[in-house]
Amino acid sequence: MPWSVARPIWQRAEALGAHTAWTYDHLTWRDLRDGPWFSALTLLTAAATATTTLRVGTLVTSPNFRHPVTTAKEVMTIDDISGGRFTLGVGAGGTGWDGDALGHEPWSPAERTGRFREFVDQLDQLLREPATERLEGRWYAAVGARSVPGCTQRPRVPFAIAGGGPRALELAARHGQAWVTLGDPLRAGELDVAACIEVARRQSGELDAACERIGRDPGDIDRLYMQGATTEPWLESVESFRDLAGHYDELGFTDVALHWPRPEPPYVADPDVFEAIVATAAGPGQS
Repeated sequence: MPWSVARPIWQRAEALGAHTAWTYDHLTWRDLRDGPWFSALTLLTAAATATTTLRVGTLVTSPNFRHPVTTAKEVMTIDDISGGRFTLGVGAGGTGWDGDALGHEPWSPAERTGRFREFVDQLDQLLREPATERLEGRWYAAVGARSVPGCTQRPRVPFAIAGGGPRALELAARHGQAWVTLGDPLRAGELDVAACIEVARRQSGELDAACERIGRDPGDIDRLYMQGATTEPWLESVESFRDLAGHYDELGFTDVALHWPRPEPPYVADPDVFEAIVATAAGPGQS
């Protein structure tokens, strides 16, 4: 939507007490590809200047159309403009939509996973070090890259690593300050509430195990559950939200990301119920 329409929404999220507000990072997306769709990182820069306390972030950036060197420069810049209120959500991305928008052949699952790992590894170094003279990966490289003055948040902006598979969880254990899951997207429409919770329990346990393998305290990583992929009634009522949030809190989840209601699919919901949920439930540990 145009910034003139979006600006008051970001400000409303802050006024309601939301901890973090996110946006997707796509070139096009689903059946919305022929409607208004603006640049995520530019939008977040504007959102940072229109707010004062709200954290902003991508949910998620991927290697589909981004390179570590240019992404690091943009991330460092948004972190400066926001006064240290930026979180980089990053994931492997998917096929379709913008997965092949740059004209390349579709990547295999193995290549997509490998690019994801290399993308995050290089971003981590580029954002931590003022000078990176040479990085040579299988898919990405950097020569004489500079990140000066560096991130406002030290040693770099926090990463929220998305994914529920073994390699994504290992990456979250290594580099993540937060981990993001939306459950099991391949079976989302088939699972009832109990089964969705069980998926999150299993994934969270696998993240614990990944942390233990490298000697990291699993409690160091925030855990964010993203609403919208499953049939769970997160936005049905305040009571329904509290019930579900309680179950995920018991699993160790620290944050819930809710989709701002739309008047038509996807993410149709009652705006009044949504605002009541955010106003009563948002704060530290929920977004």
